[in-house]
Amino acid sequence: MTHPKIITGGCICGAVRYEIHGPLRQIVACHCEQCRRFSGHFVAATATRKRYFQYLKRDGLKWYSYQSGLRQGFCQDCGSSLFFEDEYGDRISIAAGSLDEAQGLTIAAHIFAAEAGDYYHLDPNVPVSQAGDHSVVLPK
Repeated sequence: MTHPKIITGGCICGAVRYEIHGPLRQIVACHCEQCRRFSGHFVAATATRKRYFQYLKRDGLKWYSYQSGLRQGFCQDCGSSLFFEDEYGDRISIAAGSLDEAQGLTIAAHIFAAEAGDYYHLDPNVPVSQAGDHSVVLPK
C-alpha cells in the first residue's frame, strides 16, 4: 500500500532531512522529565512506521541513548530535537515541529502528565495519562 503524499521535514540548518511515504499518527504530547529536558518544554510528536520513513540527509544526526534500546535523535550542528525511537520497535516518533508543512494533526493525548512542568496547563478536552499509556493509534 502506498501513501499518495510525500511528507518532508528536517532540522533548522538542513543537516538532517527526511521524508515519509505513509500516514502519520496524531500528536502525542509527552511531559516526562526526559522529553522536557530534550526539548526545553514538552515533546509534541507524531509517528510513522519505520518502513515509511527514510533519511534524505543525515550528516548532522546524532543519537542519545538514555536507556538500552531507546534513543533520541537531534542535529549535532543546530541542536534541533527531531526523533524518538525504540530501536527494536516498528515506529519512529517525529517532533511535529520538524515537519515542513502543516499536516492537519492535533494533540490527541498527553502522557506522563504527572511530570508536567508547573508553568503550563493541559487542555482538559484532551485525554490525559499520568503514566505513558495512551490509545492514539499508529496507522497501518
